[in-house]
Amino acid sequence: MFHHRSTMRIGTDAVLFAQWVDVKPSDVVLDIGTGSGIIPMILSQKGVGRVDAIELDADSYEEARLNFSISVWNEKLNVINADIRNFAGETDEKYDLIVSNPPYYSSDVKPIKEKKVMARHVSTLSFKDLLLSAKKMMKDDARFAVVLPYYESRLFIKEAENAGLYLQKEFLISPIEGKEPNRVNMQFRLSKNDDVVTELFTIRNKDYSYTEQYKLFLRDYYLDF
Repeated sequence: MFHHRSTMRIGTDAVLFAQWVDVKPSDVVLDIGTGSGIIPMILSQKGVGRVDAIELDADSYEEARLNFSISVWNEKLNVINADIRNFAGETDEKYDLIVSNPPYYSSDVKPIKEKKVMARHVSTLSFKDLLLSAKKMMKDDARFAVVLPYYESRLFIKEAENAGLYLQKEFLISPIEGKEPNRVNMQFRLSKNDDVVTELFTIRNKDYSYTEQYKLFLRDYYLDF
C-alpha cells in the first residue's frame, strides 16, 4: 500500500473509520477525497459491491490508481480525478453509501504547503458543499458517513440538518483513557431519527499501551494484534 505521494498519509482515523462503517454486499459506494485509497480498499475487503473514489489532487489520484491496480479487489475499485462539486453536478449515479474523511481545520492557522491546505482545510471544500454534493448522489435509503475532529463534528451536525441530512449514529474516539474524544465517526441519513446511537471508543490505556477494545477492533488489519 503506497501513500508517499498523497497529500495525507494513512493514519488511524481512516482505518478506524473504514472498519466502523457498516456495509452490505450489494452496496455501491462513493469515497469523497480518497487520498491514497485506503478507505475503499478496506471497504472492498469487508465485502461491498463496488467503490468509486473521487480525488482532486493529481498525485494522490495517481497513487490511489496504483494501489487499486495491484489490489486483489481491483475489479471493485475505480478512482476518478475530479472536483466532487463538478462530479455531483454531472453524474446520474446514485449510491447506497457515501463516505468521506474530509478537510476539517477551519482555523486561520494553515499549513504552508498548498496541498496540505487542500487536504486539511475547509477553504477548498466547505462542509455545506460536501453535504449538498453527497445528498445529490444518495439513494433514498442511503447512508452518508464522515470522520471529523470533535469540535468540527458538532458544527457539521448542524450544517447537515440544514441540508436535510440527520445523524443516525456516532462513534466518539478518545486517544487515551480518561481523555475527552478528539475524533468522531458519524453516519447520516435523509430521514430523521430521534434515537441517535452513541458509542465510546478508547485507543490507548493510561500507560499508552493499546486497549483491548482497539486490538479487537483492528485485528484484521494489524499483524501485531
